[in-house]
Amino acid sequence: MTIYRDLYLVTMKHRDEGGPRPDHEGHHGEHRRHGHHKDRHGGRLFDYGELRLLMLAMIAEQPRHGYELMRALEERTGGSYSPSPGVTYPTLSWLEDMGYATVEAEGGRKSYRITAEGEAFHAANRGAVDSLFARLGSAEGRGRHGEPAPLTRGMENLKLALRLRLRSGPIDQATAENIAAALDAAALAVERAW
Repeated sequence: MTIYRDLYLVTMKHRDEGGPRPDHEGHHGEHRRHGHHKDRHGGRLFDYGELRLLMLAMIAEQPRHGYELMRALEERTGGSYSPSPGVTYPTLSWLEDMGYATVEAEGGRKSYRITAEGEAFHAANRGAVDSLFARLGSAEGRGRHGEPAPLTRGMENLKLALRLRLRSGPIDQATAENIAAALDAAALAVERAW
């Protein structure tokens, strides 16, 4: 466990000094192993150490399941960032391995609760945590490019629905015309929403 702490402290030191981080590999500091730290628009919102602190702070607020953490982060950023399970669960495992969180089984799901050691680590990093929450607060209620979160959600839902429909198989002419009519109606409704 000491090795993990040492790696974490070195990682945070390099990050604070603006240098390359030992847990990141690739061209220009790209994070290859946990590449889902990017917001939906290509830029990385949090580095791995920041995400650890943020998740620890959120389970300090209340015990949570992994899925609840993902949704809470998405909500706090107005939908502009949602960590993937491939990022969330290894981070929670790291918090558990470090002794900062404990896992309790609740109806077949794992609930993560902060430990006394986690509380001490959280308190020692309060400034960084406050800064992260301030960054989240500036994004709250806003999506990409500053538009209101409901618009971002609606646009993302439309894109996903189209992608899923197009991948489900061939579209005949009548279906294509129905989809086009629905899109045209939506476009007209948006234009008239002034």
